[in-house]
Amino acid sequence: MSYVFPPPPQAAVAIAGSDAQFPVRRIFCVGRNYAAHAREMGKDPDRDPPFFFTKPADAVVADGETVAYPPDTENFHYEAELVVAIGTGGRAIAEGDALTHVWGYAIGNDLTRRDLQLKARDQGRPWDWGKAFDRSAVIGPLHPVAQTGHIGTGRISLSVNGVLRQDSDLAKLIWTVPEIIAILSQSIALAPGDLIMTGTPEGVGALVPGDVCVVAIAGLGELHTTIGEPAAEPARHGLPRQPAEGVL
Repeated sequence: MSYVFPPPPQAAVAIAGSDAQFPVRRIFCVGRNYAAHAREMGKDPDRDPPFFFTKPADAVVADGETVAYPPDTENFHYEAELVVAIGTGGRAIAEGDALTHVWGYAIGNDLTRRDLQLKARDQGRPWDWGKAFDRSAVIGPLHPVAQTGHIGTGRISLSVNGVLRQDSDLAKLIWTVPEIIAILSQSIALAPGDLIMTGTPEGVGALVPGDVCVVAIAGLGELHTTIGEPAAEPARHGLPRQPAEGVL
């Protein structure tokens, strides 16, 4: 098969203790899956059906990398999360069978342009510009279930420059990992390589250049990210011209 230009490299996540890589197909994210975080976002934390948004596979950032402060935001946030890696696909997966589809677990940081997200939310628009931008999915090495077992409880925390900002337990997830997989697979067919970011606890907040962000989950270690200076602004071309005065 020939292509009109070389296809992009396969996005992948490291595997703990191995030189192998886990190829990433899609990234699904669960919105407001901790009650206290729902409250701090101004929403009712009642157990409504979960909702999902996505990030592109090439948004993945590895542990230890520097992420430049992104453009078009003045309110750039961290969100500590448990990441679930799907190893066996399926549609309409029964909750009781869901964990057999899990390959492993990792630590994640769902980087968010909060001002853009909230503006879109208030206008009833998709969250893509607030959530699905370049280098917005920091994901640490995957730990195979065969080594760690399944993870449903344990401390999840995040610190910025050594100051604790988020501190909770995975047991406080409103929707558990088996429930998330069962509900998500009712709408789409999950496939090997899919990742699920399961939601963040309360305590989200802003990052600025120079910050060092560390996420920790019991049994999975730590995930480190440094926030760099903004990249140079590219020249803006092709923007729509303002209409002449009096022209609508």
